[in-house]
Amino acid sequence: MKFNNLLIAAAVLTCSTTVFSSESESSEVKIARAMTAAPMDVSANATIMDVDGTLLRKGSNGWTCLPGIALIPGDKHPMCNDAVWMKWMEAAGNGSVFATDVVGISYMLAGDALVNNENPAATDTNDGGSWVQEGPHMMMLVPNTQMLAGLPRDPYAGGAYVMWDKTPLVHIMLPVKSKQKASN
Repeated sequence: MKFNNLLIAAAVLTCSTTVFSSESESSEVKIARAMTAAPMDVSANATIMDVDGTLLRKGSNGWTCLPGIALIPGDKHPMCNDAVWMKWMEAAGNGSVFATDVVGISYMLAGDALVNNENPAATDTNDGGSWVQEGPHMMMLVPNTQMLAGLPRDPYAGGAYVMWDKTPLVHIMLPVKSKQKASN
């Protein structure tokens, strides 16, 4: 039940973001921002898709870059995803269960918005939890959550850490720069 509420919240946020993002910027601006999410050898030939699913540019390398994250209204932190991450995002958006038998990779080299490391549905920084605004980073999905054993859940421990543990949206965060602890 709790997971279903999370997915409903994600879908509602996705729909509310679609109007903002699609109307306020040109396709060229969105494409340019989306391409900053990954190394150029990934983003130069990636498909570029708007947060509402509109195809902005067809690619040829199996990667998909987005100009922002639909889970946070108005967010403009771009990401580039392999096919596994795109399936993860689709499942999260439509409320279905996600599973994979291979590793998935996502780039967010332009950073991310402030999020709660324990609860993907949290929106109030005063509600507790560990809030983190990650700078440039990569993310990994793994086929088996037992593979996460030994990784810290604290985003300020230094190095890779687990985000959204104990939820179906669990993944590994791989920061590439130091960060300051978020002030709530």
